[in-house]
Amino acid sequence: MTTLTKPDPASAPGGSQAGGGPFLSVRDLYVRFATEDGVVKAVDGLSFDLERGQTLGIVGESGSGKSVTNLAILGLHNPRNTTITGEIMLDGQELTGATQRQLEKLRGNKMAMVFQDSLTALSPYYTVGRQIAEPFMKHTGASKREARQRAIEMLAKVGIPQPETRVDDFPHQFSGGMRQRAMIALALVCDPELLIADEPTTALDVTVQAQILDLLKDLQQETGTAIILITHDLGVIANTADDVVVMYAGRAVERGTVRDILKTPEHPYAWGLLGSIPRLSADVNVPLAPIPGSPPSLLNPPSGCPFHPRCEFTGEVGGDRCSAERPALPAGRGSACHLTAEQKQTIFTEQIKPRLR
Repeated sequence: MTTLTKPDPASAPGGSQAGGGPFLSVRDLYVRFATEDGVVKAVDGLSFDLERGQTLGIVGESGSGKSVTNLAILGLHNPRNTTITGEIMLDGQELTGATQRQLEKLRGNKMAMVFQDSLTALSPYYTVGRQIAEPFMKHTGASKREARQRAIEMLAKVGIPQPETRVDDFPHQFSGGMRQRAMIALALVCDPELLIADEPTTALDVTVQAQILDLLKDLQQETGTAIILITHDLGVIANTADDVVVMYAGRAVERGTVRDILKTPEHPYAWGLLGSIPRLSADVNVPLAPIPGSPPSLLNPPSGCPFHPRCEFTGEVGGDRCSAERPALPAGRGSACHLTAEQKQTIFTEQIKPRLR
């Protein structure tokens, strides 16, 4: 894997180097997949920061590059057909050029991931307890007895009833919510400093979703873990995330605090995501307003602003600027859109906000 010339971290979006810099710093990240049909531009120049004890929500439709970004952080892409460039710094250690041996020492130990589908992420051939104990033995040198006791402790910590007996059960003997809790126990068994949760509430009922999100918040308060929460649902991050990055077509199109994104979003794509959320107070006779069109092909993404083929406000910009010129994402709070600040505020106040009531 090759690495781009390193940009000045202090000049990157949201990146202050005071006190040694952020715990996790991603700068100008590009991920490319070589396929028979061409090169897939899965992540296209992404930058963000994450501090210890904070939660960063990454939101966007399927195919926007959320999971690809975080698999790149963990070093889980196949090097045979993947090119990763840019800079990923975890607590001062660069991951982009790290060897597989170095990454293996970090995965499950300093950084870990809760995968989207717990039924496929957990092996059906081994007990849940064995799968939790294995990384603990590998990274700490603990004995089998010590690792088993640690697995029981972790199952109890994530709210699995009767952990002393359930530790010997197989994944298919757990319900969906319990498997997800077991996945969290597996990810946290070595007390990682960075936890990546990829759609941790997918396919769970609303009550269990709330329990899983509350569990992540409680564990974060206990350990100070930095969390990246990947989701397509803005409702999931509303009471969980501190900061949010909105991704579209492999790019960050808006960034801000969770209050910024939910209360005063600036990008037309973020407006569309908010408008797609059902509300209890809404008129049941008024249909939801989905985002028109489909996400673009990352084999041949649109020129200029990637969202312009689906955007209803290109006429406000005028000319062919939206299709010809790629808008930049400003440092700190902001959005990658050619609309002026005044236009964004006017459109949101007069057209978008009334739809959200």
